[in-house]
Amino acid sequence: MKILVAILLSAGMGSAFAQPAQVPPPGASPRIDAIKKAGVLRVGVLSNPPWLIENTSGSGEAWDGPAWTLAKEYARQLNVTLQPIPVSHETKVPVLASNQVDMTISPLSQTPEREKVIDFITYARTSLCMFGRADNPKVAGAKSFDDFNKPEVTIAYFIGGGEENWVKKRFPNAKLRGVTTAGTAAPVEEIMAKRADVSPINRVPWIALNQKVKGLAALPRENNCQDSTEAALPIGSAVDKNQKVYLDYLRAVEKNMHDKLTADEQRIIATMK
Repeated sequence: MKILVAILLSAGMGSAFAQPAQVPPPGASPRIDAIKKAGVLRVGVLSNPPWLIENTSGSGEAWDGPAWTLAKEYARQLNVTLQPIPVSHETKVPVLASNQVDMTISPLSQTPEREKVIDFITYARTSLCMFGRADNPKVAGAKSFDDFNKPEVTIAYFIGGGEENWVKKRFPNAKLRGVTTAGTAAPVEEIMAKRADVSPINRVPWIALNQKVKGLAALPRENNCQDSTEAALPIGSAVDKNQKVYLDYLRAVEKNMHDKLTADEQRIIATMK
């Protein structure tokens, strides 16, 4: 049995046998020391299914999803209270540098631009779709994303969202419309009001949006856009730069919980289909 366990661990298959991450001792991480002294782990939250979902039913926990599961485990191990702090698409990164939160658990795409100012604890991967009104000829006639890279096409995106820089690079010839509406997966209001032709959306939230809002269509069309490889990026939580001990600890906890986080994600995706 000992030999079997050793083989599984060496092959990266022994998560069930992994030892719990060790909380750094006092003095090793100023951030962890401050969290324990305050008795609160402050986490920035903004709904983004399936990784973080706000429960507005009035019963049960206020949040759900792998990001919340991971945050609860951090708070449990640190023996502190978990405090969600609402953020917007524009503030979910700046709140880290301004010390308004200890980490942002609203899911963030791990882009090169963001890696310059924050560090990531990744736990999933994703990609993008482009959606618009099905009765819009520019959408109905499109064969690929390249068909949207034209001056006559208006593309809406969230200012400060993970798609902003990608949109600007991917569609340099299109008319771009940045909006600041928060709390939704994509600026669908711009599409429905015909102020924009198309908008990027994460392939997973697209499933729920397509069910909730009738008359939409997305590219790629195959498999309801779930096979998209556009802007394929890691997804995760984030902390401010230059906190190595804190970051290493957070990543170690995520590694030990990886299977559970994946199961959480798949459970929520299943309910969206």
